[in-house]
Amino acid sequence: MATSNSQIGASHAPIQVSFPLPKAPATNIHLQLTNNGPNLVVFLTTSTAESASSAPMGSLIYAMPNKVTPAETLSTPLFTHGSTLDFTTRLSKVLARKIGKPVYVGNSSSFASAGMGGTVEEEMEGFKRVVEVVIGLLKEKK
Repeated sequence: MATSNSQIGASHAPIQVSFPLPKAPATNIHLQLTNNGPNLVVFLTTSTAESASSAPMGSLIYAMPNKVTPAETLSTPLFTHGSTLDFTTRLSKVLARKIGKPVYVGNSSSFASAGMGGTVEEEMEGFKRVVEVVIGLLKEKK
């Protein structure tokens, strides 16, 4: 279950949620979502009960739907960090395609503390969960 904290009545107020990784309940994904009308801004990070240190900035990607060829979403990195670049790029493209408007995605999440140490399966489960939560929050706010 995602827990939420938002400012009610504020225009374009960010929505903050936290939810556990599907296969690693001790690791939480923290998500901040801001719907600015013409674009969407999403920031992600992960934390565990044991981690007291802050995560590096991660990657920031801008993606926008391609009106001519919808299957080919356009994206460009604004800031890159090697370990988060692929995940952030894929997430920004999927969100831009599903939502139909430009998206900024900042991501400093790490799946290394997940149950099996951050395997591809764990990363994909986290990816799917993030997309579900973002789409759900946007539908809820309509």
